[in-house]
Amino acid sequence: MRVGLYPGTFDPITLGHIDIIRRAASLVDKLVIGVAINRDKGPLFSLEERVALIEEECAALAVETGIEIVAHPFENLLINCARDVGAGLIVRGLRAVADFEYEYQMVGMNRQLDAEIETVFLMADAQHQAIASKLVKEIARLDGDVSKFVTPRVNTELIARFKKG
Repeated sequence: MRVGLYPGTFDPITLGHIDIIRRAASLVDKLVIGVAINRDKGPLFSLEERVALIEEECAALAVETGIEIVAHPFENLLINCARDVGAGLIVRGLRAVADFEYEYQMVGMNRQLDAEIETVFLMADAQHQAIASKLVKEIARLDGDVSKFVTPRVNTELIARFKKG
């Protein structure tokens, strides 16, 4: 069984993430969405909320693709998370050249830690290349329309979150 790991903070999950998940699902038999806890980033949504949104957004996609897609929280090294879930493949999404420079360094370090685990880069679809969770949150916080960047469910959650203050 070929297991892939697509890690990120997913705060919140965007249409760009979903695009990468859909395409990554065609490469593996099981796709694990590694939800990074990363307390340093100070996420808008709790870990439980992010996992629930991922599970909800990926349920129909799992049925559509016939691939098991699961969310898995992690707080350890990415390479250790990959080992924990039995992944032989790490999937990373790229939006721009700046992403590649950082990801290139990560691949080099991960290869030193475990040469058996491959990393695959998937370019974001052109319509999703500008989408970043950080920007989506900023637009939503300033009462802008983010419906082009997230699913209706995530949009509703963002609106509710920022109305609470």
